[in-house]
Amino acid sequence: MEYLEFELPIKELEDQLSKCRVIGEESDVDVTQTCEQIEKKLIATKKDIYKNLTAWQRVQLSRHPNRPYTLDHIRALCGDSFLELHGDRNVKDDKAMIGGLGKIGDQSYMFIGQQKGYNTKTRQYRNFGMSNPEGYRKALRLMKSAEKFKLPVVTLIDTPGAYPGLEAEERGQGEAIARNILEMTRLKVPIICVIIGEGASGGALGIGVGDRVLMMENTWYSVISPESCSSILWRSWEYKEQAAEALKLTAPDMKKMKLVDDIIKEPLGGAHTNREEAFLAVRKAIEKSFDELKNLSPKELVQKRMDKYADMGVYK
Repeated sequence: MEYLEFELPIKELEDQLSKCRVIGEESDVDVTQTCEQIEKKLIATKKDIYKNLTAWQRVQLSRHPNRPYTLDHIRALCGDSFLELHGDRNVKDDKAMIGGLGKIGDQSYMFIGQQKGYNTKTRQYRNFGMSNPEGYRKALRLMKSAEKFKLPVVTLIDTPGAYPGLEAEERGQGEAIARNILEMTRLKVPIICVIIGEGASGGALGIGVGDRVLMMENTWYSVISPESCSSILWRSWEYKEQAAEALKLTAPDMKKMKLVDDIIKEPLGGAHTNREEAFLAVRKAIEKSFDELKNLSPKELVQKRMDKYADMGVYK
């Protein structure tokens, strides 16, 4: 288990608890009461730390190396029913963007999302979750297939941004993202977007237009990362914490500004501490959203989606 800097008091208490248990097992000393006291202190410390998280600490949690990624969620939601589909039928198959058909219960969905890697080799293979234009064109192809077969679309967003390389720009990165945004506004099937990690820039927005946009509790959604914002405004990454606060990028901030529809509560300590509970929370949120949308006609879906985005950013 890896710990972030602000989680070190938890690590110390967990180390104490494990040592206490070892002493109890290896000797005749009764350490039950001591262990119980440490456990109580551990629970209290966890509650105190996680209920007062700063924006930057939530950004750190969203990037935790043990946090479940898109494929982890899809496998937990669909089991063996997931069938991955490949390629944009134009350039190639982008490994940073995955998609395919899967079932939650008896309902089929088209799943689309960015996938990061678990180690150096797989991170390079997945391009660190940063999609090229062909990734967004693959996503659009799958959405159009879902529309043809009247299947709801679920997008799982977790990306540091679209790939900013020269070759991506040569193949039309901006056009691919803009095309997706346009087509998603008028897709005639329900679209449910779930931010499960980082929701950065156009990389997130390229698959982020939906009837319901949900954020997991310890995720962020913004036009720019705190580090990039800090480097532009202060010419240094040292002010990333101030940038994170100023950007209002956390789930509560997004909900308050009505840019997302709901927040999916995570287990205490983040999704990586209890994956099964996190998967269940995401499943319930998707099923609830679909139940609210499934009886709307295609015309009503598109109109409500258009109205929702047209109302954003309007202040009196």
